Amino acid sequence: MNGVHDMGGMDGLGEVDPTPDRALFHAPWEARVLGLVLASAAWGRWNLDAMRHARERIPAADYLRFGYYEKWFAALVDMLVRRDLLTAEELASGRPDPEAPVRTPALTAAAVAGVLARGGPTERPGGRPPTLEAGRAVRARNLHPPGHTRLPRYVRGRAGVVTAVHGCHVFPDANAGGQGEAPQALYQVRFAAAELWGERADPNASVYLDLWEDYLEPL
Repeated sequence: MNGVHDMGGMDGLGEVDPTPDRALFHAPWEARVLGLVLASAAWGRWNLDAMRHARERIPAADYLRFGYYEKWFAALVDMLVRRDLLTAEELASGRPDPEAPVRTPALTAAAVAGVLARGGPTERPGGRPPTLEAGRAVRARNLHPPGHTRLPRYVRGRAGVVTAVHGCHVFPDANAGGQGEAPQALYQVRFAAAELWGERADPNASVYLDLWEDYLEPL
């Protein structure tokens, strides 16, 4: 998906502020949004990649002006409506439909710590085995899929070298579209900065990306 979210390497968006920010939340409502996202996801009506795609679908003007958790909240509302957990009428009125079924939260307060500690592992040992090895020269394919993808625009068509094989992981492009996990090999690939940004790039700098097999072609 080519969207405003894929801003890597674009000019005109201002400098990146490297100042460490140790605050988990900057306002109480941000913590509540995280809680809502976790609690809603526990119903199992969508997966991580589908939620990422929902954030990517936010209109460009809103995406650029929203803060981090504003994007999370907008995507959550979108998914709740799409999955019939919330109606447009309820959203507009701020009141639940008295005729709607009452749903018991799938994630209890006592289970939150365990869920956060467990995370969302994506490695699947039984997936499609790797065909590339460390040291192999590759090129990122020039793909422009209509749905979710983890292949950044700035690396498409660029040459790099495989530096590590991570095993088989859930393929996000398929998983976000409801086509199953389709696990396949995930590689760490090094791209010279000059390959990505041209002759003005630092000749000693490199960018390392984790890329799935379907994103790559051997050279």
